[in-house]
Amino acid sequence: QTQLVESGGGLVQAGGSLRLSCAASGSTSSINAAGWYRQAPGKERELVARIITVGAGYSEYADSVKGRFTISRDQARNTVSLQMNNLKPEDTAVYYCNANLRIWGANYNYWGQGTQVTVSS
Repeated sequence: QTQLVESGGGLVQAGGSLRLSCAASGSTSSINAAGWYRQAPGKERELVARIITVGAGYSEYADSVKGRFTISRDQARNTVSLQMNNLKPEDTAVYYCNANLRIWGANYNYWGQGTQVTVSS
């Protein structure tokens, strides 16, 4: 059964770094596009970064993380990662991976289970 498995969250001090990974299980799937979202307590879920891997491909970021976060894809491992540098307390949230997967000629949308990122001041 195809699913997204996230890892890499944790507790870090302000100015530190974390790397989140999102692995798409199932050898028959490939990633068309993926994004990282986050949801802080009492706030709506927001897009942090996303990457389109089909065609020429591109990535885009929320203004609040530009220059600090980098989204990337490892095709061989079928994973998407989010490198987060210079973390700030306001980055504290549950981070969710979302991916559009190509499976046997059809496209499906999946969400990961979420991983907690806590940045202390």
